[in-house]
Amino acid sequence: MNTKKAKSILITGCSTGIGLCVALGLKQRGYRVFATVRNHQDISKLEAIGLESLHLDLDNSQSIKNAVAEILKRTGGTLDALFNNGAYGQAGALEDISRDVLRQQLETNVLGWHELTNLVLPVMLKQGHGRIIQNSSVLGFIALKFRGAYSASKYAIEGLSDTLRLELTGTNIFISLIEPGPIESQFRANSFAAYKKNINKESSRFKKEYEATEQRLGKKGAAVPFTLPPEAVLKRVIHALESQKPKPRYYITTPTYIFAYLKRFLSVRFLDKLLNKI
Repeated sequence: MNTKKAKSILITGCSTGIGLCVALGLKQRGYRVFATVRNHQDISKLEAIGLESLHLDLDNSQSIKNAVAEILKRTGGTLDALFNNGAYGQAGALEDISRDVLRQQLETNVLGWHELTNLVLPVMLKQGHGRIIQNSSVLGFIALKFRGAYSASKYAIEGLSDTLRLELTGTNIFISLIEPGPIESQFRANSFAAYKKNINKESSRFKKEYEATEQRLGKKGAAVPFTLPPEAVLKRVIHALESQKPKPRYYITTPTYIFAYLKRFLSVRFLDKLLNKI
């Protein structure tokens, strides 16, 4: 790293979990971290633990523009990296998810990321380098029942990232996808809140199945085997930032590796039978 000027990175979704872990880990490593959060009250919490924090609401274009403008003002017009991380998961069968609810899922998880990326790209192109890291999911290439809205958002991120990687060939700007499976975070708690707000269990033909969904989302601690701490994501983010040849994709957790292998070698029908048992 350049000892004269710390490399800078903008990270979204830093209030808890992966975003907070990566922000703290990179700061300790010498980066100038701009840890952004959606809720204003979280800014003081992050500042209290030594992070440079700003408000950034991925659902609000003006908020995104304000945050980028302030960061560029503080850095003198440069930004070395972006970690798109802020997201949530809307649980529920697709037939129970309205157009407005699906739109909100895509607004936060896809369109906000796209707008933010498009704001920092001209900066990176002008300076001649940059790293953009997208926190996707195993559900970005494997579908599971009652996770369709979230999976649609992550499939979209995968497609956008693959295209962007091609379009940025030869620019010295690298795009990497992080593809975790289960990670210790507040993700399930946030998903449970969205589920309770937007899904009417009583009127659904999946009422019985939703009871299992509620147990999973409401469970304390790791809900499934092979859950890893957020430091597993930090390790891959560091490689994506510092390697001369960062990987297009970083698999994290055993389920991600397994499903990547199964999708490659199993027929669609056979894989569907397997996924229907989960």
